[in-house]
Amino acid sequence: MELRHLKYFHAVAETLSFSRAAERLHIAQPPLSRQIRQLEELLGAELIDRESRPIALTVAGKFFYEQTYQVLSRLREIEEGTRRLARNQRVWFGIGFVPSVMCGLLPDLIRQFRQAEPGVETGFTELMTMEQAAALKLGRIDVGFGRLPIDDPDIECVTLLREPLLAALPCTHPHADAEVVDLDDLAADPLVVYPARPRPGYADQVLDLFARRGVRPATVREANEMQTALGLVAAGIGVALVPASACQGRRGSVVFRRVAAEEAVSPVIMNFRRGDAGDVLARFRAMAETLLPLAIHTTARAVATPDPAPRIVEWARAAAMPL
Repeated sequence: MELRHLKYFHAVAETLSFSRAAERLHIAQPPLSRQIRQLEELLGAELIDRESRPIALTVAGKFFYEQTYQVLSRLREIEEGTRRLARNQRVWFGIGFVPSVMCGLLPDLIRQFRQAEPGVETGFTELMTMEQAAALKLGRIDVGFGRLPIDDPDIECVTLLREPLLAALPCTHPHADAEVVDLDDLAADPLVVYPARPRPGYADQVLDLFARRGVRPATVREANEMQTALGLVAAGIGVALVPASACQGRRGSVVFRRVAAEEAVSPVIMNFRRGDAGDVLARFRAMAETLLPLAIHTTARAVATPDPAPRIVEWARAAAMPL
């Protein structure tokens, strides 16, 4: 399968007309039809119902369109970014992140960095922690922010802070009025963990916390992201453990309570290529460690060492009040 197959198929799928698609692509209709047939033969599936009037996508065609839409969108972004960099001769700096770190101090760091470095084109990619290692090695990103250690000799890690984990409870929960809840109290309820994939991930970090305390949740339900998990909590489906910064700005049917376990913390870890001596990365790291002075150089295996973070005490105090 080649890139032209995707571009030709998307033109047909979006116009539902071979003739209009050919005009859009500036090619004749017969070669376009041949390319679509060739794509269908490569996939072993009919993508377009040619008997329909107008033509229509088959079930397989709809699936293929949806799955490849992001691929082509990403390629267009890369093309435009490359042209923009070539025109302006600007340096590109890629940042990868897991969604939950965007609830805390990372947005402040990024805003300050962009103000201080107007000549740097900053790109952002949402990636799970384990996906960041591959992205760093391939040069897709220059720095990543996650919550799990990356055990890779080519990746260096810096722990920026350790957030307390808070229990997210429905407002009708029996322990909703308590200032502190114990893991034993939470184990009686269904536990909502996220993300469901990829694994290992933050979900396993939470499950391991229960296991180390010798506690097993009654049932475990999976969600794809934190906001979905909190939505399930609000609906009374179960309880969840979330980083303290996640409670900021939320009101209504979910309350956040401190957990009676010192080890109930989740680190925010900055990852980058070992030996990367780039000037932009050096300035970014210096700014991160100035904004977050608790940052310490660490190996992947040292990340789990308890290290209370005074900077986030206010989050934990705020969590004692209904939000």
